[in-house]
Amino acid sequence: MAQQLPEPCYDIAHLAHVEMYTDKFEESLDFFVNVYGLTVSAQDENHAWLRAWDDYEFHSLKLTRHHTTGVGHIAYRASSEAALMRRVAAVEASKYEVIGWVDDDQGHGRAFRFADPFGHVFEIYYDTVRYVAEGSESPALKNLAQRYHGRGASPRRLDHLNLLAADVSEFKNFMELCLGSRVTEMIQLDNGRIGGCWFTINNKTYDLACTEEHGGGNARLHHVTYATDTREDILRAADIFLENGVHIETGPHKHAIQGTFFLYVWEPAGNRVELANSGARLILAPDWQTVVWTEAERKKGQAWGLKTIETFHTHGTPPVPKHLKE
Repeated sequence: MAQQLPEPCYDIAHLAHVEMYTDKFEESLDFFVNVYGLTVSAQDENHAWLRAWDDYEFHSLKLTRHHTTGVGHIAYRASSEAALMRRVAAVEASKYEVIGWVDDDQGHGRAFRFADPFGHVFEIYYDTVRYVAEGSESPALKNLAQRYHGRGASPRRLDHLNLLAADVSEFKNFMELCLGSRVTEMIQLDNGRIGGCWFTINNKTYDLACTEEHGGGNARLHHVTYATDTREDILRAADIFLENGVHIETGPHKHAIQGTFFLYVWEPAGNRVELANSGARLILAPDWQTVVWTEAERKKGQAWGLKTIETFHTHGTPPVPKHLKE
């Protein structure tokens, strides 16, 4: 059971950065720098702009002091200024909420913001600030963005994120119309609903996933993921997390969907963070057909038979107030 993807849209180049909220700012920052292994590009009292060692832009994660946890906004970089304006026109002509232009953030020029029906805020921009490594961060090879410092888990780059939505079909419409995304794999539930979709806007297998919200919340984050070079990096990271008292939720194991080798942990404020390695798997076929997984296939567990743990379906950030769950 498969369907051919629509004509590729090249207006969007890649997932650029994610803003993550934390109500334990200092603890979260220490985790992301010293345990997870990111580098601070800039910092003020309420924010830290961080990056992995081979992210070419100024930052790929914006950590924001907040009264709760979750995601502040999701940013994509357009392929050109003209492509940016084409996407702006598409969003403005849609039924989805337009927030408008913002130009007060670090790391890039003006950005156009809008929201999905579930409260997640997206932005698209073109003008960016490239990271320039200086001093001790300068790489030995000029084709790398920064030296490999080997601090903590030390992932290479931002890979993807997963959002939660009460209606994945509606979120799918949003992504296809507003960002020109294509669905590479999806879950078709027995009740007719879509349980999850994995989206791409380039040749990566996916840069954003959306799965069904089971916790009764709105605008929630499931996880943010950075990529490693090898599976061994993830096994090493598991030991690092263990030694630093980080809650390892599940893994290392291999997903059936997308074939990703994974490890999930919770950072100090409770946001789920993943390290992942999908090998050299890319979507090169221009006529790729969406891979559709049935509910029965998904209940078999992960690729190596691991049953998905309950918190993976229920835990998201921000947490849902108890009275909303009842």
